[in-house]
Order: sequence, then C-alpha cells, then structure tokens
Amino acid sequence: MDNLIIDIGNSRIKSALFRGDELVNESVFADLPSALLAWKKLSFQNCLVSSVKWTEKDLKIQLPFDFIFLKKDLNFPIGNGYGSPATLGLDRLAAAVGGWDLAGKGPVLVIDLGSCMTFDLVDENNIYRGGAISPGLFMRAKAMNSLTARLPLVELHEKPIEFIGTDTITCMQIGIWYGMELEILGQIQKYEQKFPQIKVFVCGGDAQSFESLAKDHIFVVQNLVLHGLNCILNHNVE
Repeated sequence: MDNLIIDIGNSRIKSALFRGDELVNESVFADLPSALLAWKKLSFQNCLVSSVKWTEKDLKIQLPFDFIFLKKDLNFPIGNGYGSPATLGLDRLAAAVGGWDLAGKGPVLVIDLGSCMTFDLVDENNIYRGGAISPGLFMRAKAMNSLTARLPLVELHEKPIEFIGTDTITCMQIGIWYGMELEILGQIQKYEQKFPQIKVFVCGGDAQSFESLAKDHIFVVQNLVLHGLNCILNHNVE
C-alpha cells in the first residue's frame, strides 16, 4: 500500500511517498503548483495532508485527489494524556507518533528543533504526556538582539568549534549554540533518570546541526514528522 504524505507549512511544502512503513522518496516544494506537477506523476492509494496554511475546505478545491486531513478527531495510535489537548499542536503529536513508531514502544522522548525547541514524551504505556517548549536557535539570537540596546543579530550558519568566545559576536554565537546543546543534554539526562529505558529522537530543521548527539539510544531523524504522519494514516485506513 503506497501512501502520499503532505506537510504544508507557511513557507514550503514537504511530501513523502511511503510503501507501507518504508520511506520511498521525499521532496520539498516552494509552492503548490510545482508540488501538484510532481504528485500527478505518483501512484498512491491513500493520502494524508497536514496544513497550517490552508484549511481542509481550501485543499478540497485545490487538490485533484482524495485525502485525509490531519485534525484532532482522527484516530491516533497512541493515547493523549496532555492536560490541555485543545492547545496541543498536531505537529508535536505527529513527531511523537513518529518516534514511538520507530522505537516500537514507549518510553520515547522526541526533541523537535524548529522555531521553538519542543520536548515530547510518550510513556511506557504508549500515552503522550507533554514535555517542554523552549526557544529555538534563531529565536534566541532574535531575543538578544531585540530585547537589548547593543547586541547585534548574529548569524548561526554552523556551530562554533571553540567554546570560548573572543568577541561579542562569537560570545553570542557560542552562548546560543552550546546553550541549546547543553539544554538538550540536560533534558535528556532528566528523562533518563525517570525512564532508564527511554529512546530519544531528534528531528526538525536544525536537527542535522546536532548530529554529534547521536549515540546508542539517541537518534537524529530529520523527517520524523513525516514518519509520524504516515503512521497516523495507516492507523486510520487499516
């Protein structure tokens, strides 16, 4: 069974073709017309669409094929024990499902490195419990620039090799990069104390910048949300 997974963000569109649980190919598009040209060449039986830009009603007009739209009333393969489920972003839940699916069971911690850095736990009973939300890389740089009188907006193209800054810019860059890395490691350590068998997945736009964190039970899977969306689709069509 071939599934087309579509994840529509504010500035780009990601899609992936899965054969069962196996990722066959993945694409990124700048706009919907170019995406449609590529999708018309694919053969698939089921489709799930996640969108923060267009509603389900909008997409039913624009997409020439049937699809399931990601929303809170779908059936999810894990339970939801979040204290305020109405405020839970479905992207967080999809990433958590992706980590849980790849691990095979809980406990699983998913760390998504996007505009914000989120920590999401699926416990040993396969229940989503929540976690933490923290500023991402650029948000940290933007905050220091906008909330102070003299600090510049620094570039964050790559993590500095040295951990001791020699001027204001390198001090800020090191503070952002290593502050975020040490926060990740500190959070993982706290979860490991409570859940010794936990598996950790790091995903999101900035995930590849932290590949050095990968070890026996820590996995960097940048497209984890797509895996989670595919798992959700399979759970709703089987």
